[in-house]
Parts: sequence; structure tokens; C-alpha cells
Amino acid sequence: MLIEKRSSRRLMNQINVVPYIDVMLVLLVIFMVTAPLINPGQVELPSIGKSSNPPVAPLEVSIRTDQSLWLRDRAAGSDDKKVSRNDLIAAIKQKQMQNPEQAVVIAADKDVKYEAVLDVMDMLQQNQVKKVGLMVKPRAQ
Repeated sequence: MLIEKRSSRRLMNQINVVPYIDVMLVLLVIFMVTAPLINPGQVELPSIGKSSNPPVAPLEVSIRTDQSLWLRDRAAGSDDKKVSRNDLIAAIKQKQMQNPEQAVVIAADKDVKYEAVLDVMDMLQQNQVKKVGLMVKPRAQ
């Protein structure tokens, strides 16, 4: 009697990763060879016509430490001139009638109280002056 010895089958709990590594290396080589051959896409940007009028330099309202108001028209290159609150509104309205897109910037001395700047901004807003901003000096780094 011959007893056959059967080899007992055991479960294999390990994965052979060598074929996967081979495939990944082949793919890596393929991508490394083909990547320089691909031309980057060209972006087609839309074109527009030239602007009919260049942006206008803003009107500068300066508030000094003595609460006096000074107006300078940067577009005309004029010097600062001292104005009262009513003259300031009239001058700004006249300039904005000529060009409604003209901005107004407020430049206040660093010792001026915040309330004085807000008063001028509020006065301009009540008189329908649009595009009001604050001028600041960048810090030296």
C-alpha cells in the first residue's frame, strides 16, 4: 500500500510585489521620456479695444494737524490750496461733473484725530461724492 503524501496547501498571506514594481518602473521611464516631448498648451487671451480715456489722477484732500483742509488736483499738477468745507465740496462737485470717474483721496497727517478724517469722509458721502479713498504711506521694511 502506497500512501500518497499530499502536500498540504497553506494559505499564502504575502503578496509578491516584484511584478508591480517592474510595471511602475516601466511606466516611470515612459513618462520621463515623453514628458519633454509634450508642448505646453497656449492660452488664447481675449483682446479688447483701447480705452477711450486714460484713468484720471485723483483729487487729494489733505487734513493738516490744525484741522485745515487743503485741496490738490493731481491731474492738473496744481499746488495745495487751502479751502473751506463748502469750497471743498463745490470744487470736488465741479471736477466730478467734468469727469464722473474722478476719485478723491484723503491724506491726513498722522497726528490728526481719526474723527476729523471720518467727518470729511461723511461730508463727502452726504454730498454724493463717489470713489473716496484714504492715502497712506507704506512702511519702510
